[in-house]
Amino acid sequence: MSNGESLATGLRCLSCGESFPLDPNLFEGCPSCRTDEFQAPLDVIYAYPANGQGLLPDAALPGLARYGALLPPLMEKLSLGEGGTPLVPAPELASWAGLRKEDLFVKDESRNPTWSHKDRFAYQAIGGAMQINAPAIAVSSTGNHGAATAAYAAKAGLHCVVLAPLDCPTAVQSFMLAYGATVLRVREEARWTLIAEGVKRCGWYPASTFTPTPTGPPYGAEGYKTIAYEIWLQTGNQAPGAIFVPTGYAELLFGVWKGFRELRDLGLAESAPVMVACEPAARAPLRQALAEGVSLASVPPNPTIAYSIAVTINSYRGVLALQESGGFAVAVTDQEMREAQAALGRVGHWAEASAAASLAGLRRALADGFQSEGPIVCLSTSSGFKDRALGEAAAPQTEPTWD
Repeated sequence: MSNGESLATGLRCLSCGESFPLDPNLFEGCPSCRTDEFQAPLDVIYAYPANGQGLLPDAALPGLARYGALLPPLMEKLSLGEGGTPLVPAPELASWAGLRKEDLFVKDESRNPTWSHKDRFAYQAIGGAMQINAPAIAVSSTGNHGAATAAYAAKAGLHCVVLAPLDCPTAVQSFMLAYGATVLRVREEARWTLIAEGVKRCGWYPASTFTPTPTGPPYGAEGYKTIAYEIWLQTGNQAPGAIFVPTGYAELLFGVWKGFRELRDLGLAESAPVMVACEPAARAPLRQALAEGVSLASVPPNPTIAYSIAVTINSYRGVLALQESGGFAVAVTDQEMREAQAALGRVGHWAEASAAASLAGLRRALADGFQSEGPIVCLSTSSGFKDRALGEAAAPQTEPTWD
């Protein structure tokens, strides 16, 4: 059952502030201020009550409908049991990173149905597609987003087209194909163009961004707010001092920040955490945008093992989340992510390189002098199954003797 009917009332441009009806069709950014150079994302707005008591459940169990009042209208039959992921104390990782043992937790999003945080996004986005009776779903993805979208599209009975990169890991291709999706490997520069054509010619619903500057479906990032709600419930109704987030187009970063901001503004939490975007140093457009004091920055497509968050342009959502939370962006090298992966593995967490960027970012930030005013949470976004290096490591073969 939903924890109350949706309080969502409309959409608002994050740049110019113009308001629009609650329409999942508005996935190309704000119609009022859109230009060829800049498209601003739309944000869902709500009729918040004066007091937030009773809006949230008592425990962080699976099922996003538990937070229905603070989400866009949900198609509850779409749920695959997403959410309710564990918040794990990490004393060994705290020592490794340079923090007090009691001050670090890992939010393990690999426990979602398709083993990544993207399930929360897909549930919301596919629900929006169903509301407008879209004939099919299209998504551009390196893996996590494609698998989640394919799974929820299958549950909805909608065909899904996934445009994947040429070097998409074979295991990840198999994962997406298992849900009945059409998976096509195409050149990176052609993927967004093909989705735009599908939207125009066939009425496909885009479950990912395809505009020159990142916008995406308006409902998707709302699913990430539930990570904030769960952390608040799992810490005894407390907000952490800081959240370290693997960051590509920053929908996750923005969604988690918005969730904590709501908790604070509704009087449920006394404070909201500092948000820290953890990007691969080979690219890091959000960090560059902040350094230059601009809304958007573009970077060359330099190679990195963190392919899930390897983007060449930042999103406006990311800039806002960091500015509003007093946060910052940290760039981590491939070697730092490998070391964080190994550290996670030694305490029982198998994380994708991109997922380990948060722990690597924490260690880098602490070395650079960062101090938090409360406990820290690192989001581990996906399973090591998604890595391109999957299958490269092999155990030695030996004779079955005691020696």
